[in-house]
Amino acid sequence: MKIVFPESAEEAERALAHRGRRHPVVLGDDQALLRTVRSLHRDRTLHDAPVSLVPIGPRSRLARALGVPGDVPAAARAVLDGVQRELDLLVDESGGIVLGALSIPCGSPVSQTAAHWWTPVEKTARSLVRTLTAPIPAGGHQPPRQRLRVEADGVLLVDLDQPVQEISVRPAPAGFAEVYVRRTEGASHVRARARTVTVSGRDFRYRADWAITGPVRTRTWTVEPAAWRLTVPRRPEPHQPTSSSSTPRMT
Repeated sequence: MKIVFPESAEEAERALAHRGRRHPVVLGDDQALLRTVRSLHRDRTLHDAPVSLVPIGPRSRLARALGVPGDVPAAARAVLDGVQRELDLLVDESGGIVLGALSIPCGSPVSQTAAHWWTPVEKTARSLVRTLTAPIPAGGHQPPRQRLRVEADGVLLVDLDQPVQEISVRPAPAGFAEVYVRRTEGASHVRARARTVTVSGRDFRYRADWAITGPVRTRTWTVEPAAWRLTVPRRPEPHQPTSSSSTPRMT
């Protein structure tokens, strides 16, 4: 076992590149996991060994969604005697990766920290506005809209003349990506599965796992099936209860 406390992303990448036959075990949050997977994918060594994670820090929601226990002792036990789970990746043409999901909200998304800070401010402001002004007439508020072109395996799902509210893409079973397009009120939503998803439009931003990227004019994500392995706990053996209908034999 070799323990490394990298003080920068460069040191972490060097440690991964010189790990030899050791399996990487990450002690950190979702961002640390993302940096590790991204580095291994860039070096084309992601499938050489499974990645293990002991989540430390508040931002470990992605790790839990992938099957890693949120409890540190349970995650550490999984590192020692867990099983390997093969997972897909979403990879874009710029080299970016997505482990969990990506979303394209309207407007300019903010970081989660900023969103938490802004929520009480917004509530206070709304309360003050309601106190000082008359009620807003029904139908006066229009939901945010964005005009984007979405293609799934070359098939057009929505075009620029069909405003949308949100687009989400996440890995699905059997090497596909699940695409969900939430359109404006009154229009039917769109669902599809594809191996390649292309979104284009005028200067849109998107959130991939934790990172916010953009603005970009076009982006294509391709599914890499079974691209990496993550260590997760073993499933408990199914319990076989004794049948209550059985009766003792009399001899």
